[in-house]
Amino acid sequence: MSDETKDCIFCKIIRGEIPSAKVYEDDDVFAFLDLSQVTKGHTLIIPKKHEKDLFHLDPNVAATLFRRVPVIARAIKEAFHPVGMNLLNNNSSLAGQSVFHYHIHLIPRYDENDTFSFQFQPHVDDYSNEQRADIAAAIAEHIKSI
Repeated sequence: MSDETKDCIFCKIIRGEIPSAKVYEDDDVFAFLDLSQVTKGHTLIIPKKHEKDLFHLDPNVAATLFRRVPVIARAIKEAFHPVGMNLLNNNSSLAGQSVFHYHIHLIPRYDENDTFSFQFQPHVDDYSNEQRADIAAAIAEHIKSI
């Protein structure tokens, strides 16, 4: 066991060294309630294979993980009847990642007064169509080399 997985809080949860309110488990995926419960039913879904973040996530691990996401989301919807749900993933400290084991937050939304708030700050007028085309082309070029 590497130091990275030995000290990872989510790996410890998977191994049963730290208790959790388990929602789902199979050979590849583990889902449990977030301690913070931003809203009722706030669930984390993690791969059992330690992956640091989206930039390191193996595509096969991602496919396996994401096949479970709608199933767990529907279960939350059936159990608690939220009117919406946020799917959130933070990658790197700057983006708000605090546990460096890839994870997805499912945050049920009940109304505009629930305890979760997330707002984009649109910059529609900051880029011309030509600049957006250049940005898209730069990303597309790098996709070819990955």
